[in-house]
Amino acid sequence: MESRAPRVKNKGVAQLQISAEQILQEAYERKEAPLERVSDDRLEDLEELHEYQGRKRREYENALRRNKQNFGQWMRYAQWELDQREIARAQSVFERALEVDATHVPMWIRYIQCELKERNIAHAKNLLDRAVTTLPRVDKLWFTYVSTLETLGDIVGCRQVFERWMAWRPEPPAWGAYINMEKRYNEVERARAVFDRLTIVHPQSENWIKWAKFENEMGSPDTTRQVYTLAVDTLMAAGTIGENDEEDNAVMARSRVQFLDQTILCHWAKWEARQKEWERARAIYTFGLERLPKSRSKQLYDDYSAFEKQYGEKEGIENVILAKRRAKYEEDLKTDPHDYDTWFSYLSLVEELSTDYNDIRDIYERAIANVPRHTAKRHWRRYIFLWIRYALWEELETGDIDRTRQVYSQCIQIIPHKVFTFAKVWLLFAKFEIRHGSLSTARKILGQSIGITNGGKPKLFKGYIELEVKLKEFDRVRKLYEKYLQTYPELSDAWIEYGTLEQQLGDEERARAILALAISQPEMEMPELVWKRFIEFETEEGNYDNARQLYEELLEKTNHVKVWISYALFEITITDGEEEEEDDDEVLLVSEEAKDRTRSIFQRAWDGFKDRDLKEQRVIIYQAWREFEETHGTAETLNKLDTEKKPNVVKKRRELDDGTSEEFLDYVFPGDEKDKKINAFLENAKKWKEKQDILAKQREEQGL
Repeated sequence: MESRAPRVKNKGVAQLQISAEQILQEAYERKEAPLERVSDDRLEDLEELHEYQGRKRREYENALRRNKQNFGQWMRYAQWELDQREIARAQSVFERALEVDATHVPMWIRYIQCELKERNIAHAKNLLDRAVTTLPRVDKLWFTYVSTLETLGDIVGCRQVFERWMAWRPEPPAWGAYINMEKRYNEVERARAVFDRLTIVHPQSENWIKWAKFENEMGSPDTTRQVYTLAVDTLMAAGTIGENDEEDNAVMARSRVQFLDQTILCHWAKWEARQKEWERARAIYTFGLERLPKSRSKQLYDDYSAFEKQYGEKEGIENVILAKRRAKYEEDLKTDPHDYDTWFSYLSLVEELSTDYNDIRDIYERAIANVPRHTAKRHWRRYIFLWIRYALWEELETGDIDRTRQVYSQCIQIIPHKVFTFAKVWLLFAKFEIRHGSLSTARKILGQSIGITNGGKPKLFKGYIELEVKLKEFDRVRKLYEKYLQTYPELSDAWIEYGTLEQQLGDEERARAILALAISQPEMEMPELVWKRFIEFETEEGNYDNARQLYEELLEKTNHVKVWISYALFEITITDGEEEEEDDDEVLLVSEEAKDRTRSIFQRAWDGFKDRDLKEQRVIIYQAWREFEETHGTAETLNKLDTEKKPNVVKKRRELDDGTSEEFLDYVFPGDEKDKKINAFLENAKKWKEKQDILAKQREEQGL
């Protein structure tokens, strides 16, 4: 069982409160003093001292005999000898240790420090010389050497040591120490010479920046500018293409800026701005942005933006925005060159902010070079719009007609017309030729589009026909419609447009023949549109009997409720021959004969749907009939219609196949129950008559 904390019964506040500070203070006051270690060695005379020293040396020697690699033991041994003021013995211990491992840097440092502490300067110099000769790549030994010599005031010797050190091409901090030493003694030319050698050995931009800062402090603006110029030229000349730098290989191969980075350019441009050389600073920013890839020039972009906002004009700020956004688009397109939306955004940017037509044209060429990899038309739509935009830009912005024609031709050649085509391209090409006075060429283009695309698309026919209609070439229009209908006989729009054209031209018989041929087609998309247009045509021409005949033929084919309603309402639109409309603003009066014809058609529809027990259609007929009576009838005809035909909605139940039942709404019409009773009586009478005939026949057979 788990132990529980004791339960506190009294939870009241104690009278004496003790703080944490009081507890700590009391513990500090009561702490006991540490026991002082009493030395076991009490040396009374010289003999005991020699005995003690011999015993300690034997202990150290035994320990080192067991493990010579314990350099901490060597250091403690040497330090003990120094404490005994046995300098020669201490030196002997250090030498023995270095014989074990001459590359142990802490041992060299301790040995040298001990010699300096004992003021054995000559021996310390010899040790430093031995150390840097043995370990020339250890910077700590060199730093100790030069700091010792400078402390001793031997500047010439210190400089000689630095030269020996620099011959090994150490890291930049070593060069910096050399330069700082020369600066401390105002040896500007010597420091400048060291910087020159440093940038040869380590041409990184930070070293050039240090040199430029040195010149800015110790030299003049001209020398500082020379350093920056030399830095950029050297870094560009020394640039090589890295084998693993695949992302930027194209840019690097062109500008060879492997070592050139944005840091030195930013420092240079900021320095020029402080010197109020704003044009120089802008040129430096532009130079860097044109040559460095986006991945290595983000800070350069930011600094350029801040510079233009502070010192530039509107045009300069726009150029910065163009450069930044352009670099972003270039980076995105490297990842996916088939991202046509990015190409559109890129083109919108350069068209808006750039005035270099060659630059814009180059981007268009790069964009259209990325042909879709798939043959599905949906992958080609955005790509074709790039071509269209290219052609319109060449025509409207540059005014280069020949190049525009060449763009359209290349676009048509690249489209796989056997798989799909784009009618918009053909039509735009033809309209372009018409705008520039080449009508025959435009017709050839449209004719080629129909021939090369296996009969052409409906949109091509429509565009070609529209062109010829505007030119009033109606014979060509008829030939095109004939070709159109031979290729696409199932399109109702083509038949309707052809018939409408002939009607507008005043050729009534040709229009009627075209529409009649249309409704006789075995297969057609949305044939009801053709029937509707044919009826409208006969109505517009005043051939009402033909229109009625068309309605009757259509009802034989479909018997749809909407056809019945349209047929009925058609009758009230027919005016008698004697009546003429005197004013366009007057409402056309409907004759009683037209009303009776409408009611007759409604009644025919009602009876037909009643015989087939189509209740929903009867409800629709009733509603249309009632709207007619409300508009053109009288109160008597309206009441009669409601009395004889208004349906009542009732709830009923029916059995389902799974044995359950459901409730549904049904329509009950006046007269239906009476008809059912009459029908039941007639059915019973028929059965009785059949039964009597059978009995009579049996009697005759028995009588025979």
